[in-house]
Amino acid sequence: MNDFAALPVREMRLELEGLYAEYTGALDEERFEDWAEFFTDDCFYQIIPRENHDLGLPVATWRSESKAMLHDRITSIRKTAVYAPRYLRRYVTGIRPRAGSDATISVRANYLVVETLQDELTRVFNAGYYLDEIVGVGGALKFSRKVCVFDSLLVPNSLIYPL
Repeated sequence: MNDFAALPVREMRLELEGLYAEYTGALDEERFEDWAEFFTDDCFYQIIPRENHDLGLPVATWRSESKAMLHDRITSIRKTAVYAPRYLRRYVTGIRPRAGSDATISVRANYLVVETLQDELTRVFNAGYYLDEIVGVGGALKFSRKVCVFDSLLVPNSLIYPL
């Protein structure tokens, strides 16, 4: 999988669809430790409002600059966060590979996250797009960079989970 960028377009799309399906599955099932394994050790992960992203402003809702920082966030979610039980479901569409380097593929994809609290109707939690850089590492696809750009200026108080 280290020659991922050289795959024919059809095969690349299938590989990407599989990657995003496994990625969202790990999050939807709250397997956060598994989720962190979708990233390289020196990864960059950010959740940022569209306005800040478009203006080149660095202020983000969440910014992690390594897999170790992702694990710190997972520990926080598991041990210190207090919140009402909820279910989140993530949907990724419009996966579009873009030109990248020989070893990296750039991908833009839309995402939608819906949230259901046990005693409430399901609602849209967050929507936006991913700007991803994906590399092959040890025969597996990994995110070296994932920027989640959300469309709203408002951030839900319950944004404690990854997108």
